[in-house]
Amino acid sequence: MSQKLSLFWLGAIALGVTLSAGAQEKPSDFNIQVPLSISGEGPWYRLELPLDVQLNARQTDLADLRVFNAAGEPQAYALARESAQTSEKRVLTDVKWFALYSSADSTERAPDVKVQSSVNGTLVEVQPSSQLEAGEEILRGWLLDASGIKAPLQQLILDWTSERDGFQRFTIEASDDLQHWQSWGEGQVARLTFADERVEQHEVGLPGQPARYLRLLWNAGQSAPALTSAQLESASRHSLPLPLVWSQPLGASSAKAGEYIWQLPTALNVERIQVELDQANSLAPVTLSGRRESSLPWQPLSSGLLYRLSQNGQDVLQNELPLPGQIVQQLKLVVDERGGGLGAQAPTLKFAVRSTQLVFLARGTGPYTLALGSATAKAANLPLSTLIPDYSAQKYAALGKASVDGGAVVAPTSTVTAAATAATNWKKFGLWGVLLLSVVFLAAMAFSLLRKPPANS
Repeated sequence: MSQKLSLFWLGAIALGVTLSAGAQEKPSDFNIQVPLSISGEGPWYRLELPLDVQLNARQTDLADLRVFNAAGEPQAYALARESAQTSEKRVLTDVKWFALYSSADSTERAPDVKVQSSVNGTLVEVQPSSQLEAGEEILRGWLLDASGIKAPLQQLILDWTSERDGFQRFTIEASDDLQHWQSWGEGQVARLTFADERVEQHEVGLPGQPARYLRLLWNAGQSAPALTSAQLESASRHSLPLPLVWSQPLGASSAKAGEYIWQLPTALNVERIQVELDQANSLAPVTLSGRRESSLPWQPLSSGLLYRLSQNGQDVLQNELPLPGQIVQQLKLVVDERGGGLGAQAPTLKFAVRSTQLVFLARGTGPYTLALGSATAKAANLPLSTLIPDYSAQKYAALGKASVDGGAVVAPTSTVTAAATAATNWKKFGLWGVLLLSVVFLAAMAFSLLRKPPANS
């Protein structure tokens, strides 16, 4: 009898192993499958998830993401997701500024100056390299001393004398040695009088990189305003934020004039929005609100001045608003109609969220497939430090790269795949039926063995 019971338990264990194998996830368990291309050195590969891929997930926390190899085996993976505010300390610092003069007829892109600095790099004096005659000099821009700031620079805040209202446009360059300069793009500030109200824009976004000096230059032939204040906002963080990814344009609904509502595909942690301004010479003070669902009250998120104006033969455009990074699914823009509104057609909107990166450990042979689109799948991602032993930012940056094959847009699985999935489901049901009958048979065998009286010796 002891031998028969041992056989029974061995059968039960085998049955459990079979059930576990039958329950392993397959690519066909997910509605959407996207082929991946890999490059670089493995075995770990990093994939920046396109926004349209993320929006096809059935679960907002991306619990239904998986990566499979050619044999349909799931791969170990981790998700890197963070917002701009994570592990961040922002500091606002007043900095010194030095005038940059050149002659009015100078054709040089930047004024030639002599600089005197202290041992630690702090600027003491900045003078033109050659003597300028009185009345010939023109104020071309400003040199800002950021040598005392070690953290990456996030924002520039300027103020200037009141006699120079209107828009101020300038180029921004950065340097660590005052000899080699790197372009940081263009900046724009403004001070306007609008409907008996003063509208001012003092902030300019910076690329989030460290620099010891900044050079602000106005276009040739234009003089810079006299500054009254210059501040730099820096952010110390353990790792730089992931880049922003932008959506396709969304159409708006409008219940009344000057009010527009956009429905996002799902609840998202939105960090910036961009409103399409089709008409030239549009100017509109706006307030932006958001909420997670229509039954909740609107919460204020941001406000500012949107405009598209023609100046000197080119458009001056400001059509973005920063958001605090709240999770929202509806956005509402209210426009002050005293500026003339945004036209007869409701404007489209693009939104930006932080990039999500997926890192997977390639096991088995490729090609590899990204699968998503399951309402029942449980989260299977690991922490990065578990997936990658001795994890570090340098090791992360050196990982191989994966990309959506050919930049293809996510597409639902085909009818053939769906039919194969249905066939697989019928096979799965049949397997479960056989296994359940086996359980009943084994249970009956055990019961009969237990009831049988012991044999007489």
